[in-house]
Amino acid sequence: MDKDRSHTAATVAAIQMVSGADLQANLQEAGDLLAASAKAGARVVVLPENFAVLRTAQMVAQGQRECEGVGEIRAFLAQQARRLGVWIVGGSLPLANRTDGSGIDGRVRASCLVYDDRGQEVARYDKIHLFDARVDDAHGQYRESDTFEPGQDLVTVDTPAGVLGLAICYDLRFPELFRALRAKGAEWVALPSAFTYLTGAAHWHALIRARAIENQVWMVAAGQGGHNSSRRRTYGHSMIVDPWGAVVAERQSDGPGWVSGELTLERLAEVRQQMPVWEHRRL
Repeated sequence: MDKDRSHTAATVAAIQMVSGADLQANLQEAGDLLAASAKAGARVVVLPENFAVLRTAQMVAQGQRECEGVGEIRAFLAQQARRLGVWIVGGSLPLANRTDGSGIDGRVRASCLVYDDRGQEVARYDKIHLFDARVDDAHGQYRESDTFEPGQDLVTVDTPAGVLGLAICYDLRFPELFRALRAKGAEWVALPSAFTYLTGAAHWHALIRARAIENQVWMVAAGQGGHNSSRRRTYGHSMIVDPWGAVVAERQSDGPGWVSGELTLERLAEVRQQMPVWEHRRL
């Protein structure tokens, strides 16, 4: 990190939502929260996983529309970024094609798209780790692999807040992904999420702080938080954690809202210089 770059600082916001089955209602809520956080000074805003489409039954059809030039979600993200003059990390949305343009039969990818402040799509990350697990809640069984095809590529992109690494929700449990993002130059990582309430209560804070500490990066985690349906409750607690593992902002309550914090590369450089764990690695 060069001397001038170490003084980079930008306000980043993590949006929390309680998305439901109505696409237009979800987009309206996202638009309101994007506008509010931008008005408060955010230059980069992170939306949660599945911010526009949460129901599994809607994923494939919507993913096809998003790849055919008529997708409401992509158009919404580009228009909001352009109108508000902010960068948007677009949570996740379904896309029925791969990054090489080839189509996917019967499934989609969970994709995080990044838009710059002119509304240009500048990065795409496809979720690598899929949540196939049993949880002792009303939903019970989660099998993302029935609907989603996993991605395989690491993605970083330069933003006003520094070099951004992209991950989505269940990726958080795989430290090797975050290690690889740090190796690619990541200075902060956005984590759009829809953690279940039970798994979030057990592991959310510990995992986010661990990924920040062990890789000495800022973490910006934007979550679903509330009763999304009669069978699904998400944990929320959208938060920003600094490279030392300190929680600098957290939404403590359920429901839609946002938190923000200033990500400074000076703080990141200070932590990395005082404890140069990257240089101390032996394995």
